Amino acid sequence: MSLDIARRQTLADLLRRSARRVPGRTALVCGEVRWSYAELDAIVDRVAHGLRGIGVGAGDKVAILARNSHAFIAMRFAIARAGAVLVPVNFMLNADELAYILGHCGARVLCTDSDLAALARAAAAKGTHIEKFVWLPSEAPGEPCAGMIPFDALLAPVADLPCEESGLHGAMLAQILYTSGTESLPKGAMLTHESVIAQYVSVMVAAEYSATDTMLHAMPLFHCAQLDTFFGPMLYNGASNVIIPAPVPETVLACIERDRITSFFAPPTVWISLLRSPAFDRHDLSSLKKCYYGASIMPVAILQEMQQRLPAARFWNIYGQTEIAPTATVLGPEDQIRKAGSAGRPVLNVETIIVDDACSEVPRGEVGEIVHRSPQLLTGYFRDEAKTADAFAGGWFHSGDLGVMDEEGYITVVDRKKDMIKTGGENVSSREVEETIYRLAAVSEVAVVALSDPRWVEAVSAVVVVKEGEELDEATVIAHCKEHLAHFKCPKRVIFTDNLPRNPSGKILKRNLRTAYEGST
Repeated sequence: MSLDIARRQTLADLLRRSARRVPGRTALVCGEVRWSYAELDAIVDRVAHGLRGIGVGAGDKVAILARNSHAFIAMRFAIARAGAVLVPVNFMLNADELAYILGHCGARVLCTDSDLAALARAAAAKGTHIEKFVWLPSEAPGEPCAGMIPFDALLAPVADLPCEESGLHGAMLAQILYTSGTESLPKGAMLTHESVIAQYVSVMVAAEYSATDTMLHAMPLFHCAQLDTFFGPMLYNGASNVIIPAPVPETVLACIERDRITSFFAPPTVWISLLRSPAFDRHDLSSLKKCYYGASIMPVAILQEMQQRLPAARFWNIYGQTEIAPTATVLGPEDQIRKAGSAGRPVLNVETIIVDDACSEVPRGEVGEIVHRSPQLLTGYFRDEAKTADAFAGGWFHSGDLGVMDEEGYITVVDRKKDMIKTGGENVSSREVEETIYRLAAVSEVAVVALSDPRWVEAVSAVVVVKEGEELDEATVIAHCKEHLAHFKCPKRVIFTDNLPRNPSGKILKRNLRTAYEGST
């Protein structure tokens, strides 16, 4: 037991080691809150003890439905230190969608903030196992919600510490992250402490993170990209972190200037919104040296404009998915134009090849499925052995993305085998949108595809065949979707046609639809 403790490597240990290494350095800034590494580590200890005090034990699921805040981060690491399992949930989902995730994972505690408290209660009431709510303070000061345990109430007296961690080990489940697939229902990707930390090491090396960085975190922390590709590794490194609730262009730009931000991540849609903001040229952005993007392809013209308007900055494209914790490949600064559109090469702890349907590697330059082997990978999908077996068929993890690898080992993603749309940095299952539209009585057939869009990069677009004798318009379809789906899943365009193209076996040819309607208005 003593040997195991001495050799242990968990998310809880990473924070403590950073606190011992750089105790006085600023770890986190959020609004008026400014915590050093020593202060953050002490707060996490106290909250972990407080969680145990309300009955949270090793392996218990604790869900967080909240916007970015200092309390979100403290709770994330306190859950790890208590030996419990983090389940971050997307606050853009509706109550029914949230209820499925809460019920499926079996969470008994739900942490939320004032803005999302009503949604949290509504979701929890729909047949879930939620017994307790914990109120998390936001960037702006506010009063705790009635009937919820205030965050401050979990801060156990110092005399009661340290928190017991004797059962903690790296192979324990650290988090379950729900990801949309081709099916309507999301899947829960199980990631251990070891998986997440292996990814931290990979991305720190590939993306050149430094302890002297000050990173701005504006994208949602419920998403594995911001939480584990950026915040976690920065904390591991002992860097400084500034948190804001949302990527509002004027707020982001002002923050870069005020806090002398050196590194920042956003999907292409957000970078485009920054470039188009009148505030862009009014702020001193010279401190920004490392710019990261991902979730979808960056248009070459936008990348060139970014390089022009941020001449001191270098750029990285980071590609991956939730199941690999989530970084798989990185395209570095020297290749941004030379390999424009590429997702780069596999990172340190990832082995990637391109295979055919028999799981045999294809020659360079040929299209196939992107598959991985890595200690970063999930241990399986929660309560779904069949999908786990499918995902790991042949001894490789099947990403569901179709790609091609060139002679230099650079990968370009060319299509999505799983028929996923990445719009504004969020994953949308085409099938889920299609099933929703099929509920309209006037719909005969529908196919949902991604079409290029200057704002969303990929816009959810529905191609609809109306039943003979019925009438239907775009506004009705969109309004119906808004009633049943999260707003980012709703079609931005609805196209009406007499029939859908099919192959000889009857399968709808979505690639033909994209070709036919790409660029149309």
